[in-house]
Amino acid sequence: MSKPVRAAIGDRWITCVFCQGDLFRNRRVKLNSTGMELMNLAWANESAIGLICWNCGYVHLFANEDIELHKVKKGEL
Repeated sequence: MSKPVRAAIGDRWITCVFCQGDLFRNRRVKLNSTGMELMNLAWANESAIGLICWNCGYVHLFANEDIELHKVKKGEL
């Protein structure tokens, strides 16, 4: 399992829209389209940053590449 991170866009910190938690796991997520799947070109689809809430598991998707991820130190958990 990945380590928890906090995330921000500019000077605005991101919190979970469901539970207001501020710790997330992050991963790249493919934004597949039906047309590209049918032509076996799914690898060429856009991707987004997925933030999965550490507390409730809600998945947030961001196509904005300006998102900043900040590692959480052990004492901050």
